[in-house]
Amino acid sequence: MNNQYDAPRHSLSPNAVSYWRLEELISNLIAFIVLAVLFYLDWRFNWYNWIFWVLIALAIFWVIGFVWSIISPPLTFKSWRYDLDAEFLYLQFGIWNQTQQLVPMTKIQAVSLTQGPLMRKFKLASLSVETMGSSHAIPALPKAVATELRERVAHFAKIKEVEQ
Repeated sequence: MNNQYDAPRHSLSPNAVSYWRLEELISNLIAFIVLAVLFYLDWRFNWYNWIFWVLIALAIFWVIGFVWSIISPPLTFKSWRYDLDAEFLYLQFGIWNQTQQLVPMTKIQAVSLTQGPLMRKFKLASLSVETMGSSHAIPALPKAVATELRERVAHFAKIKEVEQ
């Protein structure tokens, strides 16, 4: 990146949308099962009337959350951008409030990759950089890109691999 005022150029993996949707689907399915069990228990044991209305309110919030989990992944994907040069790691993200972060290479102390079972299925990884006071992550990168980016950040930040 030539000018630090330019917007970051690189985006996340297109598989990120499918990954986030599947992750949200699993969470929503678990929440739905819990709600269904609570409704059944309320019906079976005839709990206090106010408990039914609390469950109705929770079900409404669940529906809103379910709809948002369908809408938000493409919006999150479109909002995420990153870039890297010898001086800074540039991050830009946010659906409602756009955040732009410049992480100086001189402040980076550690860099790591994270890959859970769902991420492995979609061949994705999350890159995380640690500074003295904070942590910054780039989610849902293609595994090969994340590995290459980790090596470049480690090189620019002059991070040495610790031998054990």
